Amino acid sequence: MLEIQERFDTNGYERLVEAAGSSQLHITEALDRGETIGFIAYSYGSERTVVYDYEDCGDMMLCDGLVRSVMLKSVLKGINHILFQLEDDKKFDTLKKLRFLSGDSRQCGDLESFMNGCQSCKSKKDEKKG
Repeated sequence: MLEIQERFDTNGYERLVEAAGSSQLHITEALDRGETIGFIAYSYGSERTVVYDYEDCGDMMLCDGLVRSVMLKSVLKGINHILFQLEDDKKFDTLKKLRFLSGDSRQCGDLESFMNGCQSCKSKKDEKKG
């Protein structure tokens, strides 16, 4: 069973701690039967969340879940903007396919509307069933 959990240490993620600099790095991992199958590394600022890296092992749905978990946490903290500061340019392609980013942008803004938009899609699907 897939679980997405925040880690409370950064062991094994030292390269990303360095990338975060003076910001406090947060790690959320995707676990399948206790085994780590993916992660997302990020820090919160006063006006935006910065994502430094993620690993989804080529699974777009896993990427979607990891990014959405960070979006939700950001919105709950009153942050409405994410900057993807990734070293691997290929990872931006997945974010564009999932419509988190468009064009050459490295930023996803208006997170609250984005998350509410998903809820709106779910409501429309529920209406069609009923």
